[in-house]
Amino acid sequence: MATNPDPDPHPLASGTPTPGRPVRGSTTGRPVMAALDLLGRRWALRIIWELHRGGAALGFRDLQRRCDDMSSSVLSTRLTELREAGITTVTAASTWQLTPLGDDLVAAMQPLLAWSRAWAERG
Repeated sequence: MATNPDPDPHPLASGTPTPGRPVRGSTTGRPVMAALDLLGRRWALRIIWELHRGGAALGFRDLQRRCDDMSSSVLSTRLTELREAGITTVTAASTWQLTPLGDDLVAAMQPLLAWSRAWAERG
């Protein structure tokens, strides 16, 4: 029986983008490419934004309502990916919140928020 000579050092069943591994649109393994893949997935940024905006942990249904009643299957998939990436966590009370890494991501997005406001005001 043959063994795999190059086992995957980052085994994630769901295919969550991970720095150091090829992702959609890039084979480099660069962390920024993994971040762009993860954050570019449908609803990912909205989920992060709503968890930040909520200011407290949110239950699945509350988060779903805040995200314009997105499908429960997509929400579940995205929450799993964001949890595997270390951006969100689920509490013992089955509520979702950002991790410190997720809070850092929101802080890093603040210049984009400022830019988007200036962009909206120009027209």
